[in-house]
Amino acid sequence: MGQLVSDVIDVLDYQDSKRTAESERKKILSDMAADEKEKTNLVKKTLATQRAKYGASGVSGRSMTTGAVLKRLKSETEKPYDEKRKSNTERLKKVQSSVKKPNLLQSLLDKFDDLLS
Repeated sequence: MGQLVSDVIDVLDYQDSKRTAESERKKILSDMAADEKEKTNLVKKTLATQRAKYGASGVSGRSMTTGAVLKRLKSETEKPYDEKRKSNTERLKKVQSSVKKPNLLQSLLDKFDDLLS
């Protein structure tokens, strides 16, 4: 009877940890999406500010290489977000590895071996 109770507790704990891990995973993914959106908005805002500044000083858009300016701005703003992305990816890996499936057959075999010994 004790083995049955232990197995049921293992299954219930597994289901709880699975639900917790799933909610944590969703939270991390939403944080990552928000960071990406914030980064994109920051690049757009910086680019618009730079275009306005250049336009006010008399530089036309034809003389600027838009791709080069955008690439530089993107690389400047990506650094802090890259660190966040790496840490969030590590957190996702930890969440996935924290959920351990109960191995009911192995626990039964262990109990059987204990009974025979």
